[in-house]
Amino acid sequence: MIQRIQSIWFLLASICTVLTVKFSFYTGNKLDAITKAKVFVQLNAQSDMLLTVLVGFIVAACLIGIFLYKDRKRQFLVAGITALVAIINIIIYISETKSFVEGQYSITSSITFLIPLFLLLAARGIWKDQQLVKSADRLR
Repeated sequence: MIQRIQSIWFLLASICTVLTVKFSFYTGNKLDAITKAKVFVQLNAQSDMLLTVLVGFIVAACLIGIFLYKDRKRQFLVAGITALVAIINIIIYISETKSFVEGQYSITSSITFLIPLFLLLAARGIWKDQQLVKSADRLR
């Protein structure tokens, strides 16, 4: 059913992923290549094409994962792969911060770290459902 707990975790992960498009992960100054002047820049999912593609994939996978409730094995696979992509997304964010001359992490960067957590909680919920079904089959 759609009302299972993992559907809520998938929905929260997709909402957090959409929020990373608007809110910054890192803010600071970069050197302009032409004028060598410091330019204030916010790093978010729109800053880099690879980040934008990864965010789009994560949102789509989360929403697809919600509607795979009849196939728990595939839903578990989607949750795991999406969590790995979310971790890769975080690694790319952190590597992008090295191009800044000075700056600081935004408080909204915590949203990015919640995405793999929610996906792992969804995978845990799917695993518990699978174990419940196996135990019910043993009783029959």
